[in-house]
Amino acid sequence: MSKARTADLEARLGYHFANQELLLRALTHVSATGGHAGRNYQRLEFLGDRVLGLVIAETLCTSFPDASEGELSRRLAELVRRESCAEVATAWEVGPHLRLGVSETQTGGRQNAAILADVCESLLGAIFLDGGYDAVKGVVENAFRERITAPRRPLHDAKTALQEWAQGLGLPTPVYQTIERVGPDHAPQFRIAARVEGRADSIGHGPSKRVAEQNAAEGLLLREGVWKEQGDDRQ
Repeated sequence: MSKARTADLEARLGYHFANQELLLRALTHVSATGGHAGRNYQRLEFLGDRVLGLVIAETLCTSFPDASEGELSRRLAELVRRESCAEVATAWEVGPHLRLGVSETQTGGRQNAAILADVCESLLGAIFLDGGYDAVKGVVENAFRERITAPRRPLHDAKTALQEWAQGLGLPTPVYQTIERVGPDHAPQFRIAARVEGRADSIGHGPSKRVAEQNAAEGLLLREGVWKEQGDDRQ
């Protein structure tokens, strides 16, 4: 793969490699090398995973100076999850540049989310080796900026958020009561009430107790204004 063919990718990364071999290795899937560890992206992926976590952790501590350790941990987990990495790699348009074996190419490897997530991390590992910490920090901050300031998913599941909200008000832990179970054993439906002292019950429905409890908790959070309707940020 020539320098000219990778120049557009480097432009999207916002980083130009001094060592082009590192870039090529970061784009090389194991299927293209017969499993030889030194010629595919696996070792760079291992490194990049750790580098990404460190950069994101530092950025979060700087960006959210008043956040608790628990909130920082939830934000970190959301940002470094494989789905987030795959989205970043997609935005970089790495697919056409991947070096894949015949079978991976034929089965859609260039759009495979797992491979894209791996390559996101391998590219970060390669940038770290090529340019150092400051270089990879700049790439991560640019690529993840929107996700850092506006998480794509709630940072709490509904039951956890409801418990934290109740505790913050000095109230007892919320309780859940099954009101109704209907339907056959293979397809049950549950109605469950979420109860917080001093507040009206919220009823949730779902195919399992877990889902119904989450829906009940979410309904109460929405009603009390703790969460906003879908589409707004949830903190």
